[in-house]
Amino acid sequence: MPYQPPRAERIAIPGPAGDLQAVVEIPQAHDPRHFAVVCHPHPLHGGTLDNKVVHTLARAFEELGAAAIRFNFRGVGTSAGQYDEGLGETQDALAVIDYGRKRWPEAQLWLAGFSFGGAVAIRAASSAHPQRVVAISPAVTRLDRLDVSGTRTRSCPWLIVQGDADEVLDAKTVLDWAGRVSPPPVVSVMSGASHFFHGRLAEMRDGVLAFMRDDTLR
Repeated sequence: MPYQPPRAERIAIPGPAGDLQAVVEIPQAHDPRHFAVVCHPHPLHGGTLDNKVVHTLARAFEELGAAAIRFNFRGVGTSAGQYDEGLGETQDALAVIDYGRKRWPEAQLWLAGFSFGGAVAIRAASSAHPQRVVAISPAVTRLDRLDVSGTRTRSCPWLIVQGDADEVLDAKTVLDWAGRVSPPPVVSVMSGASHFFHGRLAEMRDGVLAFMRDDTLR
């Protein structure tokens, strides 16, 4: 069967600092049991909802039937407000999650993010209680006021994907951090992969799909 692109809706979601620019994508074979929220990289370093890693994550979730929401943090694109060092951005993510839960009240949340957005997703997970978390190259060391050193994702399964040739974040620091948190994440180290997974996006996506399809994880 030929690929059928998801139905895309460009909307504004009310956030704590004003409306947040968002894209909701609903696959043709929509499974209403899940929806996904994907957080983008650092707002001050070119991160937007159109980032290729963010887009790849959304497509992976859509392949599994879930509607996916990509959004711009405050101060990015047409989203209202100003950069808030990760704290306000966590509240933005929670506002988007709240929108998704009101739209699909019976659906479980899949929460994901890349780099800065990965750290935001981990931080938001502690209060959002997702069914699963996926963090790609998460900026888990102290970044501005966003500190996830003591954050837990509670009991849900979660995945960290980290390239060992990351030129932006020190891979060892990320992996050392992952080894100290509880409950422990599933960790996938991609040999030779850069921070942005140049030439490796399909491999990264396949790893995310395998994790999401693993029914043995509880």
